Amino acid sequence: MSNAFSHLLVLGGARSGKSRFAQGRAEALTGKLVYLATGQAFDEEMRERIALHRADRGPRWSTVEAPLDLAETITACSTPKTVVLVDCLTLWASNLMLAERDAAAATEGLICAVSAARGPVILVANEVGLGIVPDNALARRFRDVAGRINQVMAAATDEVVMMFAGLPLALKSKG
Repeated sequence: MSNAFSHLLVLGGARSGKSRFAQGRAEALTGKLVYLATGQAFDEEMRERIALHRADRGPRWSTVEAPLDLAETITACSTPKTVVLVDCLTLWASNLMLAERDAAAATEGLICAVSAARGPVILVANEVGLGIVPDNALARRFRDVAGRINQVMAAATDEVVMMFAGLPLALKSKG
């Protein structure tokens, strides 16, 4: 990209350190920090997770909920002095499926929004393709949707990092 900043995709399994790594990379940059939350609190356990994440981020962060309209929200939040952190694309994929939205079209919109962003965008996603083949059609469809989103976003970003046990492995570096 011709921008002086780069866009980053952070992948990993559950509890691999993805969010912590992404947050640290964002906080190392200057400017306003905007957290785009795709998770929705459908139960008490998820409400508790969201509250813990908010408390961990601290006062430098502002939070915008974007469970479905992620591309539009990135476009609205992006400025040259703003770092946008999206956590996470996997929950966004689930939300799209539950809302019966066209995931491919939404992902194309996301690519356009990230490409046009006027500041850095950091995206977090689960790598769901490392386990066994799911035993039902819905779970297999989810795995396929999430995998396709990860592939196209990895191609569209400057850097890709895979997290394993809290350790980053650079899969794609800028330059």
